Amino acid sequence: MSHIPGTRDEQHRPTRTSDVLVIGGGIIGLVTAWRTAQRGLRTTVVDPAPGGGAAQVAAGMLAAVTELHYGEETLLALNLASAHRYPDFAGELEEASGQSVGYRACGTLAVALDADDRAHLRELHALQTRSGLESQWLSGRECRRLEPMLAPGVRGGLRVDGDHQVDPRRLASALVTACERAGVTFCRDWAERLTVHRDRAVGAELRTGGKLSAEQVVLAGGSLSGRLGGVPAEVLPPVRPVKGQVLRLTVPPSHAPFLSRTVRAVVRGSHVYLVPRESGELVVGATSEELGWDTTVTAGGVYELLRDAHELVPGITELPLTETRAGLRPCSPDNAPLLGPTTLPGLQLATGHHRNGVLLTPVTGDALATSLTCGVLPDEARPFTPRRFSPLSQEQPV
Repeated sequence: MSHIPGTRDEQHRPTRTSDVLVIGGGIIGLVTAWRTAQRGLRTTVVDPAPGGGAAQVAAGMLAAVTELHYGEETLLALNLASAHRYPDFAGELEEASGQSVGYRACGTLAVALDADDRAHLRELHALQTRSGLESQWLSGRECRRLEPMLAPGVRGGLRVDGDHQVDPRRLASALVTACERAGVTFCRDWAERLTVHRDRAVGAELRTGGKLSAEQVVLAGGSLSGRLGGVPAEVLPPVRPVKGQVLRLTVPPSHAPFLSRTVRAVVRGSHVYLVPRESGELVVGATSEELGWDTTVTAGGVYELLRDAHELVPGITELPLTETRAGLRPCSPDNAPLLGPTTLPGLQLATGHHRNGVLLTPVTGDALATSLTCGVLPDEARPFTPRRFSPLSQEQPV
């Protein structure tokens, strides 16, 4: 990648020393670096293309309520804490970067297309109610009154006014600029190996042969976090890639307004969502495929997304298809992130966010900055310590 004007880019120096070295320049690594630099620590991010990664594929739904799953009540608390911070976080980041992040307080509508899906949605509504969450059950007619483009066969739905959206690509770009302005150093290279000296993480070796040293290292490499060399086996994060294919369409002015809020459903057992941007872009996703490191966009994946989206919103077939992409979500064994210190002194993790990486960006940045500066995780992040997976720990997964 070419040098970005104004960035302190010291890639060709053989050795650099920082207070904190962040390995991985996706949105999680970037927010960690930004918050840490704001607290006065000399911070370096090593990544060949900062702002890339899963954020370039993600739809940006902030769906703490709509995406509630059985058995994830502890994760729900973290998701809600981050969702509540988003308006202030977005405003602060836009001021710091001078860029819009595309935050929209538009709400979400989850709908059912048949009797089985309707029953499933009723169960989800009951779980949301028991969890103290705000959602409103609507009839099919009420759903279509809110979103006239919905199919006539919609049987009912849940209106969740508190689940919003952000544009992950704009978010990533703004975070890069905010990091630059906060004094973060970018090293545009691959980290090949963690450097460990006297049983402590002290830096990283680069693919080009250089070395970076630091008082503390944060591994925030997304789905690649488990592949960094030099990390002791008992500390290596148990993160695997989960493939997701996503489509982007454009709503011409003649078709606007198309949808006013995020719309999602389960169609034949597969989840589908449509996220309308103010720019006229419409994001449709997403598949969930356990295919290792494959990022191929397949005809089958595109067909299934368009087929399911068409059943939900028939008019979608009239829109121009402008982009098809596939990316990898970093998934942990319990679908929850790994945050904070490991059993290896000097090494902290910020990875494993799975489908909640964009949603958890604010709370992750705050949690890691606190851990790096004060030595302890905030209360809301403590259930997600990486040590819950350590063979030496008695802590159980959340």
